[in-house]
Amino acid sequence: MAVTREKKEELREQFAERFNKASASVVAEYSGITAVELAELRVELRKVDTEFKVLKNRVAKKSLLDKAEGCKALEEKLKGPIGVAYMYGDVAAGAKALLAFAKENDKFKVTGGVMEGKSLSSGDVKALSDLPSKEELLGRIVGTLVSPHRGLLQVLNGVG
Repeated sequence: MAVTREKKEELREQFAERFNKASASVVAEYSGITAVELAELRVELRKVDTEFKVLKNRVAKKSLLDKAEGCKALEEKLKGPIGVAYMYGDVAAGAKALLAFAKENDKFKVTGGVMEGKSLSSGDVKALSDLPSKEELLGRIVGTLVSPHRGLLQVLNGVG
């Protein structure tokens, strides 16, 4: 049964809304992955505020051209059976979860993405996954701020 024009327009609106809301979007080929494995991926990604959706390429391309201005760099990556991971929270944590799943499943391949309107290659996504999480960076900053005071306190306590 063919999809009606109204349904396609509704899909375009949904895709554009997700692309515009996400801080980064990563495209991945999922050919050969079972539905159970994709469900496991979605569960893991939900933990890090990321959403994985399978797209119809033609509808997604029209959505990118018409309504999602910052994501036009993804257009050439929309070939074959693909899905997009929309990262709403910590981009590094989402990239880590995607690449961990890709490491376990050889048939799942991250092909690239877009972040802040700039195109990302698969190597760029790998570099993002190597970054520490937001919580870890905040912990490092707090530790750096507290360490001089802690050293002074230890010196003063040692004199008595």
